[in-house]
Amino acid sequence: MEIKVLGGGCARCKKLHEDAQKAVEQAGLGLTVEYVGDITEILKYDVLMTPALVIDGQVKAAGRVPALSEMVAWINEAAREG
Repeated sequence: MEIKVLGGGCARCKKLHEDAQKAVEQAGLGLTVEYVGDITEILKYDVLMTPALVIDGQVKAAGRVPALSEMVAWINEAAREG
């Protein structure tokens, strides 16, 4: 499973990265959450607003920091599918 946070370095982007790491821990997975700050890479996901959360290539949230419980649910769902 691959989890990425797309962002330009703002406070909300950093918060999403921290929360995504917490969500991975709560889901009981030993994954690393990658932070992508390169605008060229971000645009490949057709994201117009950051921060954004990408799980296995699928944008789950953009322009907001989702609740921790929401992220844990997405991660668990992706783990079951993968």
